[in-house]
Amino acid sequence: MGAGHDHGHAHGAPAGATATSAYRGRLRVALAITLGVVVVQIVGGLLADSLALVADSAHMATDALGLGMALLAIHFSNRPPSDQATFGYARAEILAALANCLLLLGVGGYVLYESVQRFVTPADTEGHLAVVFGVIGLVANMVSLALLMRGQKESLNVRGAFLEVAADALGSVTVIVSALVIMFTGWQAADPIASLVIALMIVPRTVKLLRETLNVLLEAAPKGVDMAQVRAHILATDGVEDVHDLHAWTITSGMPVLSAHVVVSSDVLSAIGHEKMLHELQDCLGGHFDVEHCTFQLEPGGHAEHEAHLCH
Repeated sequence: MGAGHDHGHAHGAPAGATATSAYRGRLRVALAITLGVVVVQIVGGLLADSLALVADSAHMATDALGLGMALLAIHFSNRPPSDQATFGYARAEILAALANCLLLLGVGGYVLYESVQRFVTPADTEGHLAVVFGVIGLVANMVSLALLMRGQKESLNVRGAFLEVAADALGSVTVIVSALVIMFTGWQAADPIASLVIALMIVPRTVKLLRETLNVLLEAAPKGVDMAQVRAHILATDGVEDVHDLHAWTITSGMPVLSAHVVVSSDVLSAIGHEKMLHELQDCLGGHFDVEHCTFQLEPGGHAEHEAHLCH
């Protein structure tokens, strides 16, 4: 390592468990509940001839697949780093979240299409049966929501699962309301209308999650980290003359990282040494920003011009 170059790691290499890992057991329970309700609602939808129930079961089947992929992603994301995969396989969680988004958009489109078809060709929905199976779905979804409530604040994958189950719970409420309308008024259009409502609940939440997932894949600055403030904090450190090549991104949920080339006065470096300067930078950022892994390259004044010359 050449003179004036040093690297500091604020919290060590992010090779530990990811944010989603802490909720593996709860995801498994939620998956088992979801699979059970899928079977129950498919049977109920066929018996009651309710598109709303079938739509809700299709959405829950997608949720089950999403939960399964999240669990699979945890397995890969916790594999240790290697020379080829220096951050391990943590990004697998984000890829699973992206797949969930695409699946949800597909389900939303399918339900919209089938709902329109029901308006063209009305069905004779059995309201009493639809109410029973709708209530079963709602109770199961509320249990799953309670299991995932805490984890959705810490992991994109768990948040994706939470939003899917939340949409399912609202879908179950919609099924129950439409079934009650059919029971008491005989208005069969309530069923495809309920299906449309379910589809419209799926799509906006999915688009929001997709945007967050793409931000991670495009290595945008972590949510809540203001890069202008980060730069200002670094420049405010005694002895720092400039900062360049400042980058911050997210490997996966709960694993933000940052790197920067920091130009420090030669006099200050000589007086306090590289190690103390690194500690000051790490303490500065660690106290103000939630960054898992910081890498600093310390450079004496005038080194940036030399570095640019080498790049040519």
